[in-house]
Amino acid sequence: MQFHHHGYVSGDPRVQPAAGVGLDRPDELPDEVDVLIVGSGPAGMIAAAQLSQFPEVTTRIVERREGRLPIGQADGIQARSVETFQAFGFAGRIAEEAYRITEMCFWHPDPTDPSRIVRGERPADDPGGISEFPHLIVNQARVLDYFAEYMVSSPSRMVPDYGYEFEGLVRSDDHVDVTLSRAGQQKVVRAKYVLGADGARSRVRAAIGCTMAGDSAFHAWGVMDVLAVTDFPDIRLKCAIQSGAGGSILLIPREGGHLFRMYVDLGEVDPDGHHEVRSTTIEQIVARANEILRPYTLDVRDVAWHSVYEVGHRLTDRFDDVPLEERADGRSTRHPRVFIAGDACHTHSAKAGQGMNVSMQDGFNLAWKLGYVLTGRSPESLLATYSAERQAVAQNLIDFDKEWSTLMATPPEELGDPGALADFYVRTTEFLFGFMTQYPPSMIVAEPVHQALATGFPVGKRFKSVPVVRVADANPLHLGHQHRADGRWRVYAFADEDASLLSTWAEWMADSPDSPLSQGVVELKVVYQQRHVDVDLAAVPEPFLPRTGPFQLVDYENVFATHPDDDIFELRGVDRGGCVVVVRPDQYVSAVLPLDATDALAAFFRQHLRVPERVAQA
Repeated sequence: MQFHHHGYVSGDPRVQPAAGVGLDRPDELPDEVDVLIVGSGPAGMIAAAQLSQFPEVTTRIVERREGRLPIGQADGIQARSVETFQAFGFAGRIAEEAYRITEMCFWHPDPTDPSRIVRGERPADDPGGISEFPHLIVNQARVLDYFAEYMVSSPSRMVPDYGYEFEGLVRSDDHVDVTLSRAGQQKVVRAKYVLGADGARSRVRAAIGCTMAGDSAFHAWGVMDVLAVTDFPDIRLKCAIQSGAGGSILLIPREGGHLFRMYVDLGEVDPDGHHEVRSTTIEQIVARANEILRPYTLDVRDVAWHSVYEVGHRLTDRFDDVPLEERADGRSTRHPRVFIAGDACHTHSAKAGQGMNVSMQDGFNLAWKLGYVLTGRSPESLLATYSAERQAVAQNLIDFDKEWSTLMATPPEELGDPGALADFYVRTTEFLFGFMTQYPPSMIVAEPVHQALATGFPVGKRFKSVPVVRVADANPLHLGHQHRADGRWRVYAFADEDASLLSTWAEWMADSPDSPLSQGVVELKVVYQQRHVDVDLAAVPEPFLPRTGPFQLVDYENVFATHPDDDIFELRGVDRGGCVVVVRPDQYVSAVLPLDATDALAAFFRQHLRVPERVAQA
């Protein structure tokens, strides 16, 4: 965290100086905004949090509830999400209050007495060391609280507008008129863009004619967050329990040391039963849990929350308001103005802990793009990449969850191999943790023609961090953890052995009118092959030591050297001849290029980045 560059800061350095719309932000919802976000769930709140870093953009987020969410239904926080929280500055704090999953236990019917369960496999939660970030359990409401704190501390001073119900919208060529109601009174807000993050029954989705398609597994589960006394020995471990008595339980310990969640198998349901299973009482769910846990018992003392749901998998046909037929034949001449994200786009079972995590990446993906378009930095064509990128991710999620939920519901005797569930869990860890996403080539993802220069940073996948040493202060830290959700691109220059190519490249970045540095939204970082004691700061090119603030102080935090125990060049297959790795504001690798390919770097940025008109005129 950097501060004091504008003068001494005696208060909380996480509170950024107000700027732009944050200087005189009206309490009442204005009649005209740049972005209107409908729904303050995970997708909506992360989008608002990212847009809060664009104080030139008027963003408001409306929510039909009258206040903050007191308790949420989602709780699983995969490692990719914790990595994202790091960019928003609260990964450490939320990890302190969360439950951390380090291994998972699988229980099976006792071969000698199938009416009883016995412990089976006990694999590590991250057996392959996929991520340095933990797998956490913490209530969705707390995640939203942290994003709300980030928003109100941002230059925009953003807070949700509670009590507003979405009624409908009318789109024009250059704006969207949104009708909202509050306390019986209607209000029309004119927005340049709208994001519907209003859940599985999204009214925004319906208003733009998107349809959800999918199927139901006709299988029901009861879920409960409870405080209980039990003799089950693994009550504080994540467990998949399959019983010979019929049925399964997925046990998720919760934060705080006492609360836990149980997904309890209620069996198949009659397709013509008109959802009668949803009337199952909490007493019936507890009784069913005791049958599955035999010979152990569960004495529930308090129920924080419970529900019953039927497994279904549904995906919308598109994530914005441009009709499919216009995309298919390429005749569309308009850009999207209304978007949907999260549960408004994709619904599935809750047992793989993917819903909140994928939803947040939806919002993160879209928000910086809206910020760039609205500030004149990027053409509107950038917005089409949102639906193109995120719909494929959602389809992969649906396919995965079908297999996982089917395995969870399959009677043990039909699986053949008792370890089949554990084996699937271990094999799919990278997907579960949120690191399988790889965006295809587009205007913001280059063709991987130079991938051999940095094989460990696949183009289209998120930038996988590695330990390095910061030269100026000899601090060991993770390179990727320095990437903040401030809306900037990161360009990592990996130096050649004698840094001669690096010097030429840095000179071009500093002086060329084609350099992306001239746009003011690119942060440069350099990694040297030597140990930090062998790097002379005085010889480091000036672009890596930028001046900042009104006093033009030197920023020393962008110059790194290899870690003595973890050579980033070896770990990530970085060519010793040097290269450049370009990373998007949402942490995905956009390009890998040679150090001498400045024309290619300029051409790549030219596709989607331009000098804002106000800067050009100035």
